[in-house]
Formats: sequence, C-alpha cells, structure tokens
Amino acid sequence: MMPPADTTNLGYAYQLPSGGLSVKIRNVLSQFSDIFSEFDKYIAPAYHHDRCERSVQMRLYSMHKREFVLIFVLFFVCLGFTIFIGLAGPPITQTTSIDGISLLPKLNNSNMVSRKDIATGPFIMKTPKLSTYNQQMWLIAKLKTENTGETIDKEFDICLTISGLTEEHKPATILTDRDHKNRSRHLHCDKQLCDEFIVMHLGYLDYTHYIINVIFYDLEAFHSRYNIKELTFYFKTYNPDFTQIEVWFRLIFLVGAFSITWWYYHTLKKYPVHCWAFEQKWVGVLLPLLMTFNNPIFPMIFLVSSWLPGMLDAIFQATFLAVLFLFWLSIYHGLRQNERYFHTFYFPKFFIVSMMYFPTLILSTWQKISELRDPGYDHTTEANFYVVKAFFYIFGVVYLIYLGYLILKAYSELRSMPFFGVRLKFLTLLMIVVLTIGGIITASKFGVDVLEDNFVAQLGTHYTNSSQFMSFYGLLNIYVYTMAYVYSPSNKNGHDLGITKDNPAFSMINDSDEDVIYGSDEESRRPLNRGHNDDDSD
Repeated sequence: MMPPADTTNLGYAYQLPSGGLSVKIRNVLSQFSDIFSEFDKYIAPAYHHDRCERSVQMRLYSMHKREFVLIFVLFFVCLGFTIFIGLAGPPITQTTSIDGISLLPKLNNSNMVSRKDIATGPFIMKTPKLSTYNQQMWLIAKLKTENTGETIDKEFDICLTISGLTEEHKPATILTDRDHKNRSRHLHCDKQLCDEFIVMHLGYLDYTHYIINVIFYDLEAFHSRYNIKELTFYFKTYNPDFTQIEVWFRLIFLVGAFSITWWYYHTLKKYPVHCWAFEQKWVGVLLPLLMTFNNPIFPMIFLVSSWLPGMLDAIFQATFLAVLFLFWLSIYHGLRQNERYFHTFYFPKFFIVSMMYFPTLILSTWQKISELRDPGYDHTTEANFYVVKAFFYIFGVVYLIYLGYLILKAYSELRSMPFFGVRLKFLTLLMIVVLTIGGIITASKFGVDVLEDNFVAQLGTHYTNSSQFMSFYGLLNIYVYTMAYVYSPSNKNGHDLGITKDNPAFSMINDSDEDVIYGSDEESRRPLNRGHNDDDSD
C-alpha cells in the first residue's frame, strides 16, 4: 500500500526573501512609489488648466538636470562674452569742452573780457567736425561759483540761434531768436558746484559744422551775489567707433534672430497651430518682434537726413519690451486657464502694459517733434510731462504687484502637477535672471534715482564703454534664443512625437496612430481629474 501524498505545497515552494534590512526597505519604498504613481492621476490638470496632453511635446519635458545646468551655463557664457566685447569696445560718447569765458567778446583795445558778461553772453561757438556716425549732438553747460554753503535752485531763460555750415562754408539758418520763445532752465547748485544742464539737442545731423549763439537771461542777480567764476560748454555726441560696432552687432543679432526664427517655425510647421503649447505660441510671437528690436532699417539713420528712422528705432524697442512684459503676465495666468477670452483674460493685461507703453511713446514722440521746431526745447518744463510720467510709474508698480500675484497663484495650484512644476521653475528662474541683470544694466547706465528722466533722448550721465549696449541687446536676444530652444518640439520617435498624454513616458502601443499623435475627440474634451459622476459637459 502506497503512503499518502504530501499535498501541503501542491508542487510549489515559497522562500522568504533574504538580503537583510536593505532589501525590505527597498520593497517598502517600491510599494509607496506604486501608490503615488496611481495617485498622479488625481493631481493631473483640471479642465480649466492648460492641458499638457493636448499640446506639442516640448523639449523641456525630456531634459535632464544636467541639461538644465548646461543651458544656464551656456546662457551666462554667451552673455559674459557680449559684456566682455562691450568692455573692450570704445566709449559710447565723445566730448569736446570749451571754456565759456574765452567765448565772451573782447573789450576795446584790450585782450581782457568783461566778467559781468559771463552771466549773459553772448556765447558764439562752432561745433567740432561732425558726421552721420555721430548720430546726435548735445550742448551741455556747467557752472562753478564762489558760493560757500548754500543750496540754490535758480530758474533762468536761454535764447538760441543756430546755423549750419554748408559744403560751400555758407551759413544756413536753422533757428533764429524769433522762431521760439525763451526756454527756461533750472540751475541747481550745492556750494560751489552746479549741476550741468542741457542747452540744446539735435536728434539728427545735417551739416558738418554748426554755429551756435547762446544768451542767458535772469542770471545777473545770481552772478552779483555768488560770482560765477567758471562756465564750461560741452559738445557731446556718439562716438563714431561705437556707432560702427553698434551697426555690426545689430546686424549679427538680426541674423541670429532670423536664423532662430526660421529654425523654430521649421520644427513646428508639421503641427497645427492650435496644438502648440501656450509657451510655443508666445515664443512664435516674440521671435519676429525680436528681429524688429534689432532693427533691420537701423542703417537708414546714417543714409537719410531725417528724424523718422530714429523714431522707428525707439518704437521698435518699446514695442518689443511691452510684448515681453505682456508675455510674462499671460504665461503665468495662461497655465492655469484653458479658456482665454479676450475681454476677461487679455484685456486687463493689455490695459496695464499699455499704460506703461503709451507714456513711453508719447514722451519720445513729444520730444522729437518739439525738437524739430526748437532744438532748445526742454520737456521737463511742461506740466503735462510729469502727469504722463506718473502714469508710467503708477502702472509699473501695478504691473509688478499683478505679476507677483499671478506667480504665487500659479505655484500654489500647479507646482505638484506633472510637468507643470518644471515649466514654472524654468520660466521663473530665467525671468528672474533677466530682470536682475536688466536692473543692474539700467542702474549702471542711468543711475538708481527713479525720478531721473530716461524716457527720451537725454544724455545727462557719463558713459565709459560699450558694455551697456552689448549687455542689454545680448541679454534680450540670448533670452529669447534660449526659450526657443527649450520650448521647441523634442526629437522623439513616431510614438512619442507630437501630442502626448500627460505622462509622455506612458506606453501608447495599443492606441491608434491618429489617437497617439492628435488625440481622440472624446478624450480631448474629457477632464483628466474627472470624478465618477462627471460628464463631458464639465
């Protein structure tokens, strides 16, 4: 008789895992990882958020940490290279000084001049040799007194007559004393030194030489009390060597912007525009505007004796910066909002940015047109100037508050969602870099006083080299180039290309090619985090 079979194991054997505590911990962590992977679908974007699964997959999604580090390293290397070129370049301006006392009329039968005439003039002077590469010209005056300790703010008037010397060395009248009323100036003095003030400004140069006659009014009493002992005039123009560098590097930036724009649109041309991600659409707008910012018609300033090319250059720069500000507002709000109607989404942003954009254009246009009639025009004497300027600063503060609110709101809603976190981190980090470096450039170029006028063509600060120009243009160009690369479509194979699910690594082998690339109509309408009782109307 055969013994009964042992059926306790039924042919299977089980052995407890061996390997100690580390293996057990790994198994526990693996179980938690699986749980959180299942939980990801509950923190996916809601229907009112920008939907990752509906848009072209960006290169940003497939980049590793070392690639992010490399992107920022290259960003700073390229920016540092442009700054180094600027530091090694020539000064932006060149200055010629003239002693005002030497311009006073001589006394009869004597080489002496009347000291009392230093408060009135006339001061007749001939400009240095000029060319179109000098671009513009400022005449600046500076006084030194025997004042021992008082702070003085004196208002006085200036009268100008200007003539240009033709090629035949004949004077051509540009401005006579009957063409305009006397222009007022404010003289600010602290002890012996007085602040320099602009006597006149020519926005474009028609002649090689100019003859300028300057007369002061209402300074006689000031002179009798404080004794003006020195008066110096400065002719300040752009340095022709800097102008040549500006022309060449604007051309280089323009060619770079055109190449990047062509490449960017070429990589996206196989996808319908409505499938582009929100960032991709905005970069598609910024790239053509970057070409206008670099100004393809800039050489016309030296070929045409007109104020129009210079005016267009100012408009192009202001427009690009305004759209960049609008981009930052729209992108932080647009990631949280899928339905972007003009009256609720874009109009408030357009209004805030336009309240900074239009004052800049108004002041620039106002200055240009007024200087055409009178090169001695001073916009700061107009009461409306301070009203327009106040609009800029008020809405500048509103813009910063609104931008900060949108950033905080975006991080509070999206930072834990798949792929939204990396979009926010890259966008914010790069924006902070641009704003910080841009603020440093502005402070080094114009000073930190927010009341100082930087809206119009005024040259009251001293420049030492070309680094401000190179760093400013290099910063904005490299910034847009970097975004174009990071937001361009990633180079994947057929299944991963184009429009993906929320997790691009998710296997889509069982989907049809049409659903993989473009998504089915039913799914494109379905929220990712819908509940059991939700329907498509949500």
